[in-house]
Amino acid sequence: MTADVDRERPGARPAEGPGGGPGEQPGERPDRGAGEGSGGYELFRDDWGIPHLRAADALALARAQGHATALDRAWQLETERHRMLGTSASHLGAEAVDWDRFVRRARIADTARRCFDRLAPETAAWVTAYADGVNEGLAEGAERAPEFAAVGLAPGRWEPWTPLGVWLSTHILFAGFPTKLWREEVARRLGEDRMTLFATDGPGTAGSNGWLLTGARTATGAPLLAGDPHRFIEDPGVYQQIRLACPEFDVVGLAVPGIPGIAHFGHTGHVAWAITNAMADYQDLYRERLRRTPDGGVEALGPDGWYRAHAHTETIEVAGAEPEQVEVVETDRGPVIIGGDPGAGETISLRYPPRVTGELGFDALPALLRARTVADVDTALDRWVEPVNVVLAADTSGATLHRVAGHVPVRPYANRLRVVPAEDPAYAWRDGETVPLPRTEVDGSAGIAVMANERGLAAPLGVEFAPPHRARRIRELLGADTDWTPDAQAAVHTDTLLASSRQLLSLLAWAPALGPAAERLRDRLLRWDRHMDADSTDATLYARLRTDVVHRLAAHPALKGVTGADDPWRSAAYPALFRPWLAAVPRIGYALESLLTVGLLPYEDRLALVAASAEAVAAAADETPPAPWGELHRLSPWQALPDLAPDGVDAQAIRPGVAGDHDCVLSTSSVPGVTDLFARGPAARYVWDLARREDSRWAVPFGASGVPGSAHHRDQTPLWARGALAPVVTDWNLLHRTTPHRTTHCRTEENPAMTAPTEPAAFATPALRPAVHEQKVEGFGTVRLVPVDPAADAELLHGWVTEERARFWGMADHTREQVREIYEFVDSLPTHHAYLALRDGVPAALFQTYEPDADPVGECYDVRPGDFGIHLLIAPAEGEGAVKGYTEALLTAFIAYVFSDPAHLRVVVEPDARNEKALARMVRVGFELGPEIKKPEKTARLAFLTRAALGLA
Repeated sequence: MTADVDRERPGARPAEGPGGGPGEQPGERPDRGAGEGSGGYELFRDDWGIPHLRAADALALARAQGHATALDRAWQLETERHRMLGTSASHLGAEAVDWDRFVRRARIADTARRCFDRLAPETAAWVTAYADGVNEGLAEGAERAPEFAAVGLAPGRWEPWTPLGVWLSTHILFAGFPTKLWREEVARRLGEDRMTLFATDGPGTAGSNGWLLTGARTATGAPLLAGDPHRFIEDPGVYQQIRLACPEFDVVGLAVPGIPGIAHFGHTGHVAWAITNAMADYQDLYRERLRRTPDGGVEALGPDGWYRAHAHTETIEVAGAEPEQVEVVETDRGPVIIGGDPGAGETISLRYPPRVTGELGFDALPALLRARTVADVDTALDRWVEPVNVVLAADTSGATLHRVAGHVPVRPYANRLRVVPAEDPAYAWRDGETVPLPRTEVDGSAGIAVMANERGLAAPLGVEFAPPHRARRIRELLGADTDWTPDAQAAVHTDTLLASSRQLLSLLAWAPALGPAAERLRDRLLRWDRHMDADSTDATLYARLRTDVVHRLAAHPALKGVTGADDPWRSAAYPALFRPWLAAVPRIGYALESLLTVGLLPYEDRLALVAASAEAVAAAADETPPAPWGELHRLSPWQALPDLAPDGVDAQAIRPGVAGDHDCVLSTSSVPGVTDLFARGPAARYVWDLARREDSRWAVPFGASGVPGSAHHRDQTPLWARGALAPVVTDWNLLHRTTPHRTTHCRTEENPAMTAPTEPAAFATPALRPAVHEQKVEGFGTVRLVPVDPAADAELLHGWVTEERARFWGMADHTREQVREIYEFVDSLPTHHAYLALRDGVPAALFQTYEPDADPVGECYDVRPGDFGIHLLIAPAEGEGAVKGYTEALLTAFIAYVFSDPAHLRVVVEPDARNEKALARMVRVGFELGPEIKKPEKTARLAFLTRAALGLA
């Protein structure tokens, strides 16, 4: 009935062949990826360019996953790293400041470091290996990605904790805590009894479909697991199709770029799992009272009175604008994310589980890869924290799992609804306690389990859930057959019935005194099958009617307190980042079904409102007949650099017109009353077959590659748009092994037949320049020395040399142009050279060399043959990423470079005589201090390092 993972293809060899590697023939030596040998790996791709990785052990495989992801998704990885650090505005400009300010105030990076420190040692090593792989591949990946050159960005360094920060910043808004701000405004403006009037899933909430069929419902007698996560669709996509294989496990699934392993949707060959958002509430907002102390500090009022709160200031660099200061304040409840200036308006802090517990759940990830049964998946997910998910799983024995996984704190129900007072102990979390997580058995008689964000299994954990329509429709469709196959799941994925249209159409049916055109509209829509099909003009007419009704409700006196000039969206009390949760018209559009049912307007008023809309829409339809729904309902994906989006035909390729709507199973979610375009929808589709894994299916909105110009950048878009699925290839013999091509970067090129050519990158970005020296420093990273480009690097160097910490450099009052001119002069000299030192691709120092007898310093001492002078200016470490021994590690590489030339016998340095730290550092490295010398700009202290002192003589 089921197939073992090693029998997925005809004539399969044993997993560990005589050649030493998985499936190798005697005498066969496979091509290796970066780090040949025990740390190496093999990279294969299928016809869709999807990476299949094979390595000797789990750590090597994690490193391989990071490396391969950096090759395919370098720009996406760096976008997410900067978003996590709150440094996006440094290259994206002022539009990114709001996000940068939020993640800094919420202390996302600091929380990620805390959570990393709490990981089990073996998990920490695994995550570190992934980050190491990313660092190894980023420079090459950046060469392929034109976005780096477009914004003048060099790839940065991933710290071991970076993946945790990326995960946290990606999911920090998943529980929808800004909805509590909306409810506060509704209660204040419309009354406490109206607080949940607009209850439905809000604009920031991500949902999904997922379903499980037991063997009683399938053609093979083995379970099927299928679904599609609904998220904001990004280009490149938020999910990465991948295969991870080593002797311990062989897993296919949808990974999140920047995160090791496969968290959400995976198939090990023995067990498969999938998740949806549980819609649980596990983050709280507290109304804080702060006051400033005489010394400039901050105090907060808590249950036991006033106390000193944490406070510090950070600087947000903004491309094309002045830097912005942000004060980061944290109370005993959590980081302050709204307000914070004592005495200047409302101040609100955010309390979220990882900040409190230091746990994010990453210990579950390697355990999931090793799972062979649903019991293994269940045990692994006991360690999960955030976000809170509903989980379905099945294994080859037929066993199933249906549970909630995550961390929900125990606290009063009022915390779930609204902002609560910080000083009242009644609203505190109960230390160490969590809400018991629901689970249930999959109905054996029906053979069907569904999860679609409805008020079902997770109902005790939340406040607002998705309407029940998707879940009901999926059950209805699945219940119609007992012979389901993987290919047939597409009919469920793409179902377009809009059950939520019933209430509006019912009011239209009884609308009084309609004119002739409106009556024709009514008759037409009542005959409509209520499917939001791409070729349907009736669907477009319905959408027009819905939009008009939304706007008339927004103008109704009953909602005056939250609409028009009083719309909370216009309030300056909250950061602009939260405006999507505070806008009235989208709230009305999403809650339209319930607003037209009971509670807001009398029945007669609802009839009159719909009648007026029908008249208006009918009149417009006579003048402008409706186009097919698919011409209006187009994808509008999020892109970090939308200005680089192509024009013409290519632009349409990433904005396909498709079927579906918010409450359809095909949940391509526009914003009723605002736009027919949609940004949220199926971010992937999957079907996991527990009989034969090779019969599984998947698709993503764009492609496996995030590189513009790649053959696999957008090759899956036509599949995705029509609801088709690509096969999951598991036979290694059907995959394309990549061709290793050694360069100074240990580059592994894609198969030329699988990658469209791209133009060579310019060398304006330092990481893309040829290096004069490259050296790996153990425990520090790879240091590369590249020549300074005076024009391209002037801004960077000016920022460094004018800092207070660089006062000994003597350029504190120089302009950018003066700095450029100085380095143009240095560049013109055959005896003087300037280099940028890059640590894993990130500018880390300015390193200058000179021949003393051609420099003024040569007039101050007796120059010996073989003397070679250097200057060194260390840059501030990016993203708080400094490590112990930072300068000494760089010096190791610099000195190795100098002494690589046998003509150089002695290194000469001349730091400012007052710079005691620099002098002490030189002595530690091995320099011998010489005399002080008088120069026009400073009194310097000579120091010398000989080959003999390093044992190189």
